[in-house]
Order: sequence, then C-alpha cells, then structure tokens
Amino acid sequence: MKKALGQILVTLSLLASSASCLAGSGSDMGPAHRYEHQLNTISMMEAGTLVGKEGVYFFDVNTLELWAEGYIPGAIYFNVKDWKKLLPANKDALMVFYCANRLCNASEVAAHSVMKMGYTNVKQMPDGIYGWRLANRVTERP
Repeated sequence: MKKALGQILVTLSLLASSASCLAGSGSDMGPAHRYEHQLNTISMMEAGTLVGKEGVYFFDVNTLELWAEGYIPGAIYFNVKDWKKLLPANKDALMVFYCANRLCNASEVAAHSVMKMGYTNVKQMPDGIYGWRLANRVTERP
C-alpha cells in the first residue's frame, strides 16, 4: 500500500512539473487559417494521363535536393524567389502542383497562392513525387 501510494505521488508530481512544459508557439490558440478558394486535388493516375500534353503545366514545389533526385517529366521547379514569372499567361491553363507526399503542404500553399492571383484551373496532387516514384512512374533529372 505504501509503495502504491508512493508511486501515485511520484506520478502526480511528474504531471504537475510537466504542465509548465507545454508545446506551442507561445501565443494564444486560434482557429486554423481558412483559404478563400477550395483546393482541387488530382489523383496520381489522372495526373499521369496529362504529362506531356500541351497547355498542361506541372510545378514541383519541393526542395532543390529533392528536385535533383527526380521530378515528373516536364515539371517546372517552383521553389524560387521569382516564381510568378514561371506562371503561364493564360489564367485558364491547367496547372498541377505537387511536393513530396501527403504530409507536405508546400504544394497546397503554392496552389492557393496562384488561385488568389486569378488562375482558375489549378490542381494539387497529394501523393507528390514520392507517390509518383513508388508507383514506378517515369521521372526526369536536371
């Protein structure tokens, strides 16, 4: 009984001391950011049928290191300072954005940024380049 009571007291003291070590940014919690546009996703299978087609633009939003390991054929490296210069003049052109995988949100952020500029046919491929490679699809290297 004394041993069990001692363990409970130790546990309670550990819980009390860890309460001051909460993770976070140090600011009050608030609602998650909401985008004004609905993101349209595209499956890897559907995206595969669009590779190489005229008027379709693939944008790779990965790091330069990941880009160097291989990208979807014809894709444009998007992670540059002057990325707006990479966009087509036609705001109705089909654009597919992708990054690493479903855990990466860089392509979502890029797609939303482009939609905010008035582009209407923007899609995001959640499976990313890792999904593309795992499906044994062809890649190019710089």
